Amino acid sequence: MVSEARSKLGKTRRWVVKIGSALLTNDGEGLDQAAISRWVDQLAQLRRDGVEVVLVSSGSIAEGMTRLGWSDRPHEVYKLQAAAAVGQMGLVQAYESNFQRHDTHAAQVLLTHEDHSNRKRYLNAQATLRTLISMGVVPVVNENDTVVTKEIRFGDNDTLGALVANLVEADALILLTDQQGLFTADPRYDPEATLISEARAGDQSLEAMAGDGGKLGRGGMATKVRAAKLAARSGALTVIASGREDNVLLRLKAAEDLGTLLSPEQSPMAARKQWIAGHLQARGTLTLDAGAVKALVSGGKSLLPAGVKAVEGSFSRGEMVVLIDESGMVMARGLVNYGIEDAVRIIGKPSGEIASVLGFMGEKELVHRDNLVLA
Repeated sequence: MVSEARSKLGKTRRWVVKIGSALLTNDGEGLDQAAISRWVDQLAQLRRDGVEVVLVSSGSIAEGMTRLGWSDRPHEVYKLQAAAAVGQMGLVQAYESNFQRHDTHAAQVLLTHEDHSNRKRYLNAQATLRTLISMGVVPVVNENDTVVTKEIRFGDNDTLGALVANLVEADALILLTDQQGLFTADPRYDPEATLISEARAGDQSLEAMAGDGGKLGRGGMATKVRAAKLAARSGALTVIASGREDNVLLRLKAAEDLGTLLSPEQSPMAARKQWIAGHLQARGTLTLDAGAVKALVSGGKSLLPAGVKAVEGSFSRGEMVVLIDESGMVMARGLVNYGIEDAVRIIGKPSGEIASVLGFMGEKELVHRDNLVLA
């Protein structure tokens, strides 16, 4: 009998899929072209089945090491950056050629920690990924290893996958590894260890069961457990499963009991509302006309500049503002797409006039519905 959580996974519509270095490089022996081809076939099928896909791919450093003839991962940051620069060429070429077989475009997106911690860059990255997804393009995301330093690097692509899941509001984060999933103990040393099929992402006992990573990757099972906790902040399910299983992604979509499924405590909407409404300080106020209030409350629409009558406060792009009606009642809170100076100039105007007024076109919305929660 299929569990409720597995059934829910099968109905999800936006996935972030992370594939680890050992899988992509056949344990360090160069890119495994056949395996990449099989994963792309599965991703393409998921898209045909109505699932929007973002791929988080490791492998650039490992591929660069192979091309440069290095057998051991270096410790020096500049050598890692050089390996990433060399390896990224082969990695991108492999994905592009395989997605082209399915008449699908792929896009390379390189991120650093600052793209998530800085609200302006967060919104920029979110807008780019959202646009690519809406265009039917598969974003291939990796940490920007060629420029990061120790202070700003994510530390592993499991964490990056979770942050991307938060960024695009994914329903599910799929972490493909060379292990079957999370076990009660390290199965390499404990023959009594058993696979955990399902658990809560916030279960404090899980990290004690996790192990360390191999020579190619920075992350082990512990980072995957922590990534699941991060993904759960936006309500995403996480699955840790073996990438060596035949058609693993399609079987997960079919609700098959594979790997370890870690569920969030809250639904995506509840988690999102808590984050925006409860953990951010309001920097300004937007006063809406009756039409804009109706569009937000009854229509589930974004807030356009034309529906705003007045702006107060001191805010930058990406900061949180309060949306009120003309009587002063709080209607919603959201992350604003324009700073105060630009917002003052475009309120009351159609979105089509933004470019002529400001000299550039950011987003057509003042606050996008994905970054807005009703009071």
